[in-house]
Amino acid sequence: MKINAFEIGSLLLFMVNCVLCNNFIFSRFLGCCPFLGVSSKVETAAGMGLAVTFVMGLASFITYFVNMLLSALGLVYMQTIAFILVIAALVQFVEMFMKKGMPALYNSLGIYLPLITTNCAVLGVTLLNVRGDYNLLYSVLNGVFGALGFLLAIVLMAGVRERLESSDIPKCFKGFPSSLVIAGLMAIAFMGFQGLVK
Repeated sequence: MKINAFEIGSLLLFMVNCVLCNNFIFSRFLGCCPFLGVSSKVETAAGMGLAVTFVMGLASFITYFVNMLLSALGLVYMQTIAFILVIAALVQFVEMFMKKGMPALYNSLGIYLPLITTNCAVLGVTLLNVRGDYNLLYSVLNGVFGALGFLLAIVLMAGVRERLESSDIPKCFKGFPSSLVIAGLMAIAFMGFQGLVK
Protein backbone atom coordinates (compact mmCIF):
# COMPACT_ATOMS: atom_id res chain seq x y z
CA MET A 1 0.00 0.00 0.00
CA LYS A 2 1.55 3.28 -1.16
CA ILE A 3 0.99 6.51 0.72
CA ASN A 4 1.42 9.66 -1.35
CA ALA A 5 2.73 13.02 -0.17
CA PHE A 6 -0.77 14.53 -0.01
CA GLU A 7 -1.95 11.84 2.43
CA ILE A 8 1.14 12.31 4.61
CA GLY A 9 0.59 16.07 4.58
CA SER A 10 -3.06 15.70 5.56
CA LEU A 11 -2.10 13.32 8.40
CA LEU A 12 0.47 15.81 9.71
CA LEU A 13 -2.06 18.66 9.54
CA PHE A 14 -4.59 16.49 11.38
CA MET A 15 -2.03 15.79 14.14
CA VAL A 16 -1.13 19.50 14.50
CA ASN A 17 -4.84 20.31 14.54
CA CYS A 18 -5.41 17.83 17.40
CA VAL A 19 -2.55 19.18 19.53
CA LEU A 20 -2.81 22.92 18.98
CA CYS A 21 -5.99 24.06 17.20
CA ASN A 22 -8.51 21.74 18.86
CA ASN A 23 -6.73 21.33 22.17
CA PHE A 24 -9.03 19.51 24.60
CA ILE A 25 -8.30 21.93 27.45
CA PHE A 26 -8.11 25.31 25.73
CA SER A 27 -10.45 24.88 22.74
CA ARG A 28 -12.95 22.22 23.75
CA PHE A 29 -12.76 22.82 27.56
CA LEU A 30 -12.73 19.08 28.30
CA GLY A 31 -10.65 17.58 31.11
CA CYS A 32 -10.41 20.75 33.20
CA CYS A 33 -10.68 18.89 36.54
CA PRO A 34 -7.33 17.05 36.31
CA PHE A 35 -5.86 20.03 34.47
CA LEU A 36 -6.42 22.28 37.48
CA GLY A 37 -6.03 19.60 40.16
CA VAL A 38 -2.79 17.86 39.13
CA SER A 39 -0.87 20.76 37.61
CA SER A 40 0.99 21.92 40.72
CA LYS A 41 4.22 20.00 39.93
CA VAL A 42 5.69 19.26 36.49
CA GLU A 43 6.56 15.61 37.31
CA THR A 44 3.04 14.83 38.50
CA ALA A 45 1.49 16.69 35.56
CA ALA A 46 3.67 14.78 33.09
CA GLY A 47 2.73 11.46 34.71
CA MET A 48 -0.96 12.32 34.54
CA GLY A 49 -0.60 13.46 30.93
CA LEU A 50 1.13 10.23 29.92
CA ALA A 51 -1.51 8.12 31.69
CA VAL A 52 -4.27 10.06 29.90
CA THR A 53 -2.41 9.66 26.58
CA PHE A 54 -2.25 5.90 27.03
CA VAL A 55 -5.92 5.65 28.03
CA MET A 56 -7.17 7.98 25.26
CA GLY A 57 -5.17 6.24 22.54
CA LEU A 58 -6.23 2.76 23.58
CA ALA A 59 -9.83 3.86 24.23
CA SER A 60 -10.02 5.33 20.72
CA PHE A 61 -8.76 2.05 19.26
CA ILE A 62 -11.09 -0.22 21.24
CA THR A 63 -14.21 1.94 21.00
CA TYR A 64 -13.87 2.03 17.20
CA PHE A 65 -14.59 -1.71 17.16
CA VAL A 66 -17.17 -1.45 19.94
CA ASN A 67 -19.01 1.17 17.90
CA MET A 68 -18.92 -1.07 14.80
CA LEU A 69 -20.36 -3.93 16.85
CA LEU A 70 -23.08 -1.75 18.36
CA SER A 71 -23.98 -0.39 14.92
CA ALA A 72 -24.21 -3.91 13.47
CA LEU A 73 -26.49 -5.02 16.34
CA GLY A 74 -28.64 -1.87 16.14
CA LEU A 75 -27.63 -0.81 19.66
CA VAL A 76 -26.16 2.61 18.85
CA TYR A 77 -28.07 4.12 21.78
CA MET A 78 -25.79 2.10 24.11
CA GLN A 79 -22.64 3.89 22.85
CA THR A 80 -22.01 6.11 25.86
CA ILE A 81 -22.48 3.31 28.40
CA ALA A 82 -20.28 0.91 26.42
CA PHE A 83 -17.57 3.55 25.98
CA ILE A 84 -17.57 4.36 29.71
CA LEU A 85 -17.15 0.65 30.52
CA VAL A 86 -14.18 0.40 28.14
CA ILE A 87 -12.58 3.53 29.64
CA ALA A 88 -13.13 2.29 33.22
CA ALA A 89 -11.46 -1.04 32.39
CA LEU A 90 -8.47 0.74 30.81
CA VAL A 91 -8.07 3.05 33.80
CA GLN A 92 -8.09 0.06 36.16
CA PHE A 93 -5.33 -1.48 34.05
CA VAL A 94 -3.26 1.74 34.16
CA GLU A 95 -3.84 2.06 37.91
CA MET A 96 -2.65 -1.51 38.60
CA PHE A 97 0.41 -0.99 36.37
CA MET A 98 1.38 2.29 38.08
CA LYS A 99 0.83 0.86 41.56
CA LYS A 100 3.29 -1.96 40.80
CA GLY A 101 5.74 -0.21 38.46
CA MET A 102 5.74 3.44 39.60
CA PRO A 103 4.53 3.65 43.22
CA ALA A 104 5.88 7.19 43.78
CA LEU A 105 3.93 8.55 40.81
CA TYR A 106 0.90 6.49 41.81
CA ASN A 107 0.93 8.06 45.30
CA SER A 108 1.50 11.59 43.99
CA LEU A 109 -1.45 11.34 41.56
CA GLY A 110 -3.68 10.18 44.41
CA ILE A 111 -7.41 10.47 43.75
CA TYR A 112 -6.85 11.96 40.28
CA LEU A 113 -5.72 8.66 38.75
CA PRO A 114 -9.08 6.87 39.17
CA LEU A 115 -10.75 10.12 38.08
CA ILE A 116 -9.40 9.52 34.55
CA THR A 117 -12.47 7.28 34.25
CA THR A 118 -14.69 10.34 34.61
CA ASN A 119 -12.36 12.65 32.68
CA CYS A 120 -14.68 14.08 30.07
CA ALA A 121 -11.77 14.43 27.60
CA VAL A 122 -11.41 10.64 27.42
CA LEU A 123 -15.11 10.07 26.79
CA GLY A 124 -15.19 13.17 24.59
CA VAL A 125 -12.54 11.87 22.19
CA THR A 126 -14.39 8.59 21.68
CA LEU A 127 -17.65 10.40 20.96
CA LEU A 128 -15.90 12.93 18.68
CA ASN A 129 -14.42 10.02 16.73
CA VAL A 130 -17.92 8.67 16.14
CA ARG A 131 -19.36 12.08 15.31
CA GLY A 132 -16.49 12.83 12.90
CA ASP A 133 -16.98 9.40 11.28
CA TYR A 134 -13.22 8.77 11.50
CA ASN A 135 -11.71 5.53 10.26
CA LEU A 136 -9.51 3.47 12.60
CA LEU A 137 -6.29 5.37 11.80
CA TYR A 138 -7.82 8.81 12.32
CA SER A 139 -9.63 7.66 15.47
CA VAL A 140 -6.38 6.49 17.06
CA LEU A 141 -4.49 9.59 15.87
CA ASN A 142 -7.23 11.83 17.28
CA GLY A 143 -6.99 9.99 20.61
CA VAL A 144 -3.20 10.01 20.85
CA PHE A 145 -2.53 13.51 19.57
CA GLY A 146 -5.52 14.99 21.38
CA ALA A 147 -4.04 13.50 24.55
CA LEU A 148 -0.62 14.91 23.67
CA GLY A 149 -2.32 18.30 23.46
CA PHE A 150 -3.68 17.63 26.96
CA LEU A 151 -0.15 16.65 28.09
CA LEU A 152 1.27 19.87 26.59
CA ALA A 153 -1.38 21.98 28.33
CA ILE A 154 -1.01 20.38 31.76
CA VAL A 155 2.82 20.47 31.70
CA LEU A 156 2.84 24.13 30.61
CA MET A 157 0.37 24.95 33.38
CA ALA A 158 2.47 23.07 35.96
CA GLY A 159 5.62 24.90 34.86
CA VAL A 160 3.95 28.29 35.30
CA ARG A 161 2.42 27.31 38.65
CA GLU A 162 5.78 26.07 39.98
CA ARG A 163 7.33 29.36 38.94
CA LEU A 164 4.59 31.35 40.67
CA GLU A 165 5.16 29.52 43.97
CA SER A 166 8.48 31.33 44.37
CA SER A 167 7.21 34.65 42.99
CA ASP A 168 6.04 37.60 44.99
CA ILE A 169 2.37 37.87 44.09
CA PRO A 170 -0.51 39.27 46.20
CA LYS A 171 -1.79 36.84 48.81
CA CYS A 172 -5.33 36.92 47.39
CA PHE A 173 -4.01 35.55 44.06
CA LYS A 174 -1.96 32.69 45.50
CA GLY A 175 -3.19 29.17 44.72
CA PHE A 176 -6.39 28.56 42.80
CA PRO A 177 -7.19 32.17 41.73
CA SER A 178 -3.85 32.51 39.95
CA SER A 179 -4.44 29.09 38.31
CA LEU A 180 -7.69 30.33 36.81
CA VAL A 181 -6.05 33.51 35.53
CA ILE A 182 -3.19 31.48 33.99
CA ALA A 183 -5.64 29.04 32.38
CA GLY A 184 -7.57 31.93 30.86
CA LEU A 185 -4.43 33.56 29.47
CA MET A 186 -3.20 30.24 28.06
CA ALA A 187 -6.59 29.64 26.40
CA ILE A 188 -6.33 33.06 24.74
CA ALA A 189 -2.81 32.21 23.56
CA PHE A 190 -3.98 28.89 22.10
CA MET A 191 -6.78 30.72 20.24
CA GLY A 192 -3.99 32.10 18.06
CA PHE A 193 -3.66 28.64 16.50
CA GLN A 194 -7.31 28.56 15.35
CA GLY A 195 -6.61 29.70 11.77
CA LEU A 196 -3.53 27.50 11.37
CA VAL A 197 -5.35 24.46 9.92
CA LYS A 198 -8.45 24.76 7.77
